[in-house]
Amino acid sequence: MTRPSTVPDTRRGGPATDPPGPGTARRRGARPRPGRRRVLAAFLTPALALFLLLVIAPIVVASYASLYKWNGFGLPENFVGLDNYTRAFGDPTFRGDLWHALVLIVLSLTVQLPAALGLAMLLNQPLRGRSIYRLIFFAPYVLSEVTTAVLFNLVFSPNRGLGDSIARWLGSDAGTIFADPDTVLYAVFMIVSWKYFGLYMMLFLAARQGIPKELNEAATTDGAGPWQAFRHVTLPLLGPTIRISVFLSVIGTIQLFDMVWVLTGGGPIHASETMAVTMFQYGFRRFEVGYASAISIVMFLLSFVFALVYQRVVLRRDTEGAITNQGDNR
Repeated sequence: MTRPSTVPDTRRGGPATDPPGPGTARRRGARPRPGRRRVLAAFLTPALALFLLLVIAPIVVASYASLYKWNGFGLPENFVGLDNYTRAFGDPTFRGDLWHALVLIVLSLTVQLPAALGLAMLLNQPLRGRSIYRLIFFAPYVLSEVTTAVLFNLVFSPNRGLGDSIARWLGSDAGTIFADPDTVLYAVFMIVSWKYFGLYMMLFLAARQGIPKELNEAATTDGAGPWQAFRHVTLPLLGPTIRISVFLSVIGTIQLFDMVWVLTGGGPIHASETMAVTMFQYGFRRFEVGYASAISIVMFLLSFVFALVYQRVVLRRDTEGAITNQGDNR
């Protein structure tokens, strides 16, 4: 007695494939089951609610208020359209804020990040006590911006600060570094770099330690020197971390407020003022909330446009690689 075959008859044109297994629908991208959708909604709803409340709602309110001449009390009634934006770009103080942001961004990209990269490469070497060095350089990042600003105000306090005393002993006058319009912006950059230098150093160091040693050893075997191995092997592999660091540096500079406000208040004569400081001055000191809202929207648009363009042009290869790797691992 013969047993009937379970293989479909291919002589009639039927497919000769095995019946689909239980995981076939999931592999083909089928929608999650209703129970799973409810679990996803339960986890996503609180985060989505906070995002709408703390991000989207303030943007909408600021966009609405920027179209009015409003002091912040009652409901806005005096509609002025785009006059607040026209006033902002016609204001020499605000144009100066844009220039200050550009200067700080250029200094960050040409001084701060390369110095952090160089120190990360140095601390990756087998040095005695390198863990202590890493701790020392990373420690300022733990301090808040207000604490850092207060600390340096005390250090450079005229006739009382340690930095001013050392400078006078060396024949200099560093105590007036925050009072000179020609030097105050560079002093602010120095302090900002002191605080955030350790963050970028640790990012570069972590990325460097993730590069296999065999790659540099192979480059050395092929006759490459230390500089050639760094330029053609290490630096390209550090590319994603460098690009993310540039993004964080630019966005952080556009939104810089706390440290500048405590250090200088934007002075002297607006020499160190940033867009956020100007927004605070008009919104909470002069009660011109409509104009301050317009400045905040300009800051948002600058950050948003830069983030969008940077992601599409610069980070596109990194994000595509991450998505491809995720798809391969499934």
